Amino acid sequence: MPALALLCALFVVDFERLVEWRYGAAGIVGLLLLSVGIKAKSPAISSAGAVLLAVLLAGPAL
Repeated sequence: MPALALLCALFVVDFERLVEWRYGAAGIVGLLLLSVGIKAKSPAISSAGAVLLAVLLAGPAL
């Protein structure tokens, strides 16, 4: 069980580093809003984070 928790924590940290490297501070803010909104069960906050991440992902295509 502790090995699985450690593996999950490493995955989350690496994913956050990837988002920050690729999309900068705005990506971290979007990821933070999304995760806080999901944990707080607040659709408004999680939607704001999802929209911010979607805009960052679609930015080069627009």
